[in-house]
Amino acid sequence: QVQLVESGGGLVQSGGSLRLSCVASGRTVSRYAMGWFRQTPRKSEREFVAAIDWSGDTTYYADSVKGRFTISRHTANHTADLQMNSLKPEDTAAYYCGATPYPAEALAGRRVDYWGQGTRVTVSS
Repeated sequence: QVQLVESGGGLVQSGGSLRLSCVASGRTVSRYAMGWFRQTPRKSEREFVAAIDWSGDTTYYADSVKGRFTISRHTANHTADLQMNSLKPEDTAAYYCGATPYPAEALAGRRVDYWGQGTRVTVSS
């Protein structure tokens, strides 16, 4: 089993920045790819945002966040952070951390084996 706990959400003005953090715990978690997804009330599915492999060498991003968001990984304490800059009102959503024992590319294809409980991000215009 893998447990994921997110933190760092909040309210920010358009153009501002937030940093989300996801702490993973459990056996072999250091070999899991981790990523971020988001969901709004209008959509039934969680949208892929970014993913990073277990070593931190390979990353994937949704087109909508490229150049604004950066995912990073701290293998020592099993965390994956999402730095969000130049935030827009359309970035408002519940953000979820996900993990899989498969490569990070699997997360981009929405293959998620474990989910966190989510953290709320609200961007005001």
